[in-house]
Amino acid sequence: MGKFFYNEEQESYDAIVVGTGISGGWAAKELCEKGLKTLVLERGQMVKHIEDYPTANMDDWDFPNNGRLSREDEAKQLKQARTGYTTRAQHNFWFVNDLEHPYNEIKRFDWMRGYHVGGRSIMWGRHSYRWSDLDFNANKTDGHGVDWPVRYKDIAPWYDKVESYIGVTGENLGLSQLPDGQFEPMMELNCVEQHVREQVAENFDGRVITAGRVAHINSDKQFEGRNRCQFRNRCIRGCPFGAYFSSNSSTLPAAERTGNMTLRPDSIVHEVIYDPNTKKATGVKIIDRLTKETFEFKAKVIFLCAS
Repeated sequence: MGKFFYNEEQESYDAIVVGTGISGGWAAKELCEKGLKTLVLERGQMVKHIEDYPTANMDDWDFPNNGRLSREDEAKQLKQARTGYTTRAQHNFWFVNDLEHPYNEIKRFDWMRGYHVGGRSIMWGRHSYRWSDLDFNANKTDGHGVDWPVRYKDIAPWYDKVESYIGVTGENLGLSQLPDGQFEPMMELNCVEQHVREQVAENFDGRVITAGRVAHINSDKQFEGRNRCQFRNRCIRGCPFGAYFSSNSSTLPAAERTGNMTLRPDSIVHEVIYDPNTKKATGVKIIDRLTKETFEFKAKVIFLCAS
């Protein structure tokens, strides 16, 4: 009944995690490290760190037309091609093909999806900023929406925990609107960027230019199974060094090491099973993407992390 990774199927689990992107990988890690037998379900194919990044070590000239579509094929994939990057042969296998999964739009809506283990943690831009009290107070101050039930001081310890684990580059600036963090060394500015930074500081009172805070390792500090960034500019192909944070290089391996994770890719969850007597979720129903068979899995806790 489909392929399970790391453990065999069980009759029931302590927890089920739906989705393997950034939040799903974290949920799997935290639950497994706390001793819960956890089933992790992913609608897309299996992607193993390093071995399933097919173009990671290819050069641009290895691709016909530098990986670009022909004009005819570009016209067929208009929504994706207009972004300027998702259809390139170097990495188009991470993105859902609009010809196979079409969608309608009234106004322009770029829906860039990825159906695979790791989800968007393979394709994300990795910019990682802390919200400040300016953000957490915004709804209350503006009178729009619902006031946040938390403030920065409540979330700060969790920012510390995450940044220390994933590795975020940046510099502490003491800005109230952009809180300091547990940072790896900042990505260096080039000479032109440094000149602009100095001129802005000199001529625009209070304005600050700094490098983006991104989830990359930029030191020799030990992160289990991961190494520092090599500055190859091939991040979107999948990083065999594990320099940028992804579920595949970081949280899912951590969950696997506990022996408590069972991973089942190609599993489209279409329903959460609800018990009206206990008023609790008791499991999920899935469709196997490859065989079209349907299955049910039971657990005490259901984490929905699929977009």
